Amino acid sequence: MVMSALTLRVAVTAFSPLAEQIGGEIGYGTAVVGVFGMIPTAMFALSGLLTPILATRLGLERTALTAMLMAGTGMLIRVLMSGTVELLIFSALALAGMGIGNVVIPPLVKRYFPDRLAMVSSLYIVMVQLGTVVPAFTAVPVAEAHGWRVSLGVWALLGFAAAVPWLMVLRGRDDADRTAAPEQAPRAGRVWRSPIAWGMAGMFGMTSLTTYAMFTWLPKILREAGASAGYAGAMVGLFAVVGLVAALTAPTVVARFGNPFPVVVGCAVLFFTAFTGLLIAPMAAPILWVVLLGLGPSTFPMALTLINLRTRTPGGSAALSGFTQGVGYAVACAGPLLFGMLHTATGGWLAPFAMLGAAVLVLLAGAWQACKPRMLEDTWG
Repeated sequence: MVMSALTLRVAVTAFSPLAEQIGGEIGYGTAVVGVFGMIPTAMFALSGLLTPILATRLGLERTALTAMLMAGTGMLIRVLMSGTVELLIFSALALAGMGIGNVVIPPLVKRYFPDRLAMVSSLYIVMVQLGTVVPAFTAVPVAEAHGWRVSLGVWALLGFAAAVPWLMVLRGRDDADRTAAPEQAPRAGRVWRSPIAWGMAGMFGMTSLTTYAMFTWLPKILREAGASAGYAGAMVGLFAVVGLVAALTAPTVVARFGNPFPVVVGCAVLFFTAFTGLLIAPMAAPILWVVLLGLGPSTFPMALTLINLRTRTPGGSAALSGFTQGVGYAVACAGPLLFGMLHTATGGWLAPFAMLGAAVLVLLAGAWQACKPRMLEDTWG
């Protein structure tokens, strides 16, 4: 699980810092960079909707193995390509594998560590964050030393390495890994009927929408306020690093509260404070605004932890994980695009931040449903 979690973001953050350099060699423009930017959330959304079906048929462990092999294969083959279409296709393959991994790890945690959900959830979410931060910081130096193909391709080794433990788990098994067995698997569509599922999707989706919008546009906001390119980039790194704090603490906090909605309200206050600071006086205290902005998405690890705390079985966890991430990432696709469109249309940052403020209100409404102490299996009939 730790190895798999480390793999779940590397195809995204290893590519983004090199996108323009790769485009200069292969021959694609700014518009295609935008397409690459939307592929991760699109593939994560598609994987979220399809993974519960795959897990029911293959079992959770075989699904995890398939995800890691897809991720490693996609990352390896894409660096051997010299055309834009091929690069897009194999990037999508790698990201589909990572999307499947996103969905299948929470029910695996529930199966193997039902008595230590908070601790193991913290561990795997921290690994996801490390897999987000490290490639972003190392992509450019490695590319300058060895070329962009090596800088991207080296992460394929992590995908293949993450497949090895699952092969060991499955060795000698027959059907013992079928954790989403028929008696545990939800009938098609039932998860859509649950207010918990819709609440989780709203909480997860609005957190992701806001986070992706800020990852995309925070550098430009600070640059227009007078920051240097290097300083703006460092603030994006700080934004990502602060997420590690949330990953370490949020699952434990959620597990200790019967209803953790007050914690979500605190996260909303952090969001609103950061939005106000970046809008009115971005360079007055940029480090403070970015730290608050990075703590706001503590609702992301909270949502991932609640997937297991609000279900009774691995089958229910797989269904809720797939629905939450499928719908959530589909909504998140629109975040960077809408934020940019509103800025272009108005020439300022008020309307874009107002949109994010509305997203946080939807997050609160979703969390109100998701945080109530009840089980998915009692509400999806």
